[in-house]
Amino acid sequence: MKEYKTINQIAGPLVFVENVSGVSYGEIVDIMLPNGDRRKGQVLDISKSIAVVQVFGSTSGIDTQRSSVRFLGETMTIGLSTSMLGRVFDGLGKPKDKGPEVIAEEKVDVNGLPINPYSRDPPSDFIQTGISTIDSMNTLVRGQKLPIFSAAGLPHNQLAVQIARQSKVRKKEENFAVVFAAVGITNEEASFFMRDFEKTGALENAVLFLNLANDPSVERIITPRLALSTAEYLAYEQDMHVLVIITDMTNYCETLREISSARQEVPGRRGYPGYMYTDLSTIYERAGRIRGRKGTVTQFPILTMPGDDKTHPIPDLTGYITEGQIILSRDIHRKGIFPPVDVLPSLSRLMNSGIGGGKTREDHKGVSDQLYAAYAGGRDLRSLSAVVGEEALSEIDRKYLKFADAFENRFVRQGPYEDRTIEDTLELGWELLSGLPETELKRIKQEYIEKYGSKYYKKTSTKVKSEE
Repeated sequence: MKEYKTINQIAGPLVFVENVSGVSYGEIVDIMLPNGDRRKGQVLDISKSIAVVQVFGSTSGIDTQRSSVRFLGETMTIGLSTSMLGRVFDGLGKPKDKGPEVIAEEKVDVNGLPINPYSRDPPSDFIQTGISTIDSMNTLVRGQKLPIFSAAGLPHNQLAVQIARQSKVRKKEENFAVVFAAVGITNEEASFFMRDFEKTGALENAVLFLNLANDPSVERIITPRLALSTAEYLAYEQDMHVLVIITDMTNYCETLREISSARQEVPGRRGYPGYMYTDLSTIYERAGRIRGRKGTVTQFPILTMPGDDKTHPIPDLTGYITEGQIILSRDIHRKGIFPPVDVLPSLSRLMNSGIGGGKTREDHKGVSDQLYAAYAGGRDLRSLSAVVGEEALSEIDRKYLKFADAFENRFVRQGPYEDRTIEDTLELGWELLSGLPETELKRIKQEYIEKYGSKYYKKTSTKVKSEE
């Protein structure tokens, strides 16, 4: 343990200590103020004999002449236990629910350990969120990382708590838990999350980490890592299936930019550090399944796109690392539809691994593809009818136009406490598709039309047979 009184500069949340030796990256430090107060910090960078320390808290009161820095020789750790379930913590892992300190069964480095690619098992099991647009057309699979791309003013927080509340592993008696990390949220949002989790009973199987907007910004770097370390412990040591929801990753990236600016680094795209891609990957890549372990870690990160821009560095880099995205639409939100998921630009790259016979239902893929195609056609016809008028459209075009409206109002629209099973969702899909002629169902196998769609196309089928 080494102590120095060689602070030569303070810049934003950073303290620069010179003439140091034997200091490691990520090492935890104690900063003693002249009035006897203590602040925690972490070594962010080492250059020759200068250590850059990011302070967990305000730097006000730190004196370059009289303050001292003690390097503790250990990295940031968190004490973990199954007793954390049902608890609420702040952004640094301290109890926020007036409960006792956690008696740790194990202490781990919050940065985690990289998963050996050879040890990874490909995700293949369906997670039911109870939300039709996700379960049917952008299916979440255990071990997947599937972000939600939202925008300012859209109800992503309400969607996040609904997913946390309703998600479950179907047809298996397995332990399921939710780790919820809120990064840079307001007091009002924090109250909303805590109230909803407590009211619905979802808190019993959840661990909440809440970093508020008025907390020191550097805490936002730690909060997602605390959540993921907790998830990994519950998954790989306690054999639980854990869903990690992190909101809002945009606040996390803004903190990265703030720290990079304080370090006077050369900025990358739009002022964000050039290493942001690598940094985000250290968070997103902690999702997955490990061969030989029963538990899994699934991620649902949420970010708000600055300026509703999908090409902004934050959603752009996130899209490269993760396995798809669910995009919330401002246009759909203006229609009063919740959740405002736009299924056309949304994508789950691992969907095909988690659906089909034995997992969801054998007609799942065909129904999903047909709904997508019909809705895309109906959306295109809206633009055309705005120019030429609906009367100029053919009869089949008008049916597609009507389908698009029905799809948004009945399939996409869903109550915040409405929990649909995948069977309910697929049946609703068949019901909507029955508004189109059976000859238009070109993406569903005939055997599935006869098996699952017969009650909707009974009259049509009878008529075809009689003509033959």
